[in-house]
Amino acid sequence: MKKKTSVWVLLLAVAIVTAGCETGSQTGQTAQNEQKGATSAQTNGSGTTVDTPETGGQATTDSTIAKVRMDNITALRLIDGQSGWIGGNGWIARTAAAASGSVGSMWNVQYQGQGTVQQIFALNGQQAWAVMADSGSLLGTRDGGKRWEVVGTVPEQGQTGFLHFVSSKEGFSGSQYTKDGGQSWSSLPVPGHMVGQPYYHDRQNGWAVTQDTDRSFQILHTVNGGQKWTTVMSRTTEAPLNGAIIRSVERGNAWIELVGDTGMNQTSYSLWHTADSGQSWRAVLANATAGGGPAPGISQQDNQVAKNEGTAPGMLYPVNSSTAWMGGYCAPCDKPNTIGWTTDGGKTWNNGKQGFDGYGGQQIGMANAKEGWAIFSDSEQAPVMYTTSDGGQHWTQSHVFDKPVASGS
Repeated sequence: MKKKTSVWVLLLAVAIVTAGCETGSQTGQTAQNEQKGATSAQTNGSGTTVDTPETGGQATTDSTIAKVRMDNITALRLIDGQSGWIGGNGWIARTAAAASGSVGSMWNVQYQGQGTVQQIFALNGQQAWAVMADSGSLLGTRDGGKRWEVVGTVPEQGQTGFLHFVSSKEGFSGSQYTKDGGQSWSSLPVPGHMVGQPYYHDRQNGWAVTQDTDRSFQILHTVNGGQKWTTVMSRTTEAPLNGAIIRSVERGNAWIELVGDTGMNQTSYSLWHTADSGQSWRAVLANATAGGGPAPGISQQDNQVAKNEGTAPGMLYPVNSSTAWMGGYCAPCDKPNTIGWTTDGGKTWNNGKQGFDGYGGQQIGMANAKEGWAIFSDSEQAPVMYTTSDGGQHWTQSHVFDKPVASGS
């Protein structure tokens, strides 16, 4: 029996994330190679290619290729239903639509360097950014990943925030704001007593969760760049919040996950949604657990709110004002990962019928309401990628990555 992860929330904080959305001098081997000469592709043991120059530049050796092991996927971002980026310990790779083979069956390693990729955000198929954990280095590409280079540093206050850009120049990460593509950052106003990170949808509109006492919490909204924060929801709770994850995919629209207590491999949480700038709220999920207690903001006796599968929350991924996805995690279960969703703004919730292996990180990405990917990692087994084209009704295994070195190659 594997050793199962007991506190999924800690993993979620690294993934999200709240993946999980940095100045230095290293630009990655592939970026250096692109400066001169044409490229040819070499393949390693798991269907992964690494670009190497035929003439000029510094060649990537076979020994370097062997070190690129996709044995733990820490970031995922789709471009569309057929292509996207993933990242791990010291590498970023991309897959694209192919004439034959399943989605994600072949991966091209575009960047090799130091640090673990914490988040990837793609504005489109050409422009993307990646945050490196610990150092906060921000990598960027403007040519679809042919060249990744350090463009700046995400300040410490923003590293745990969700990285997202609204244009090629303007982006946000927690309370941090850039208007030059990530080269420099400035702090945006935030309220006191915050739980988790705030979320600025754009330069004017933002959201935050605060907690003045152990028995209450508030959701706040700003429409003037943080100059004034207005309380749009206030609730009592039986225990203090231990986390908050905010996503806003349209102006005036927000999906907010509130994380409660953890105990006995169980974490209680609730999911809330507004489509009218906080004037009204819908309780989408209320996962109370024996070990974690009541779901935040919802009475233990309230059985009218839907419940997500699993004993702890997985990754939250909204698509639009109507559709959102959320993983579930169950440490004691043989198939610990599940995926649920709503397509009507949270009025109803659908729990998928499939369970997935993997006691490590969980990555979920959606291109639209129908097409999506999910990758589940494990400390002993190789990460596995699944895809759906029917809105989560069915998930198909599309690729198996590398087995962790500790458990054999």
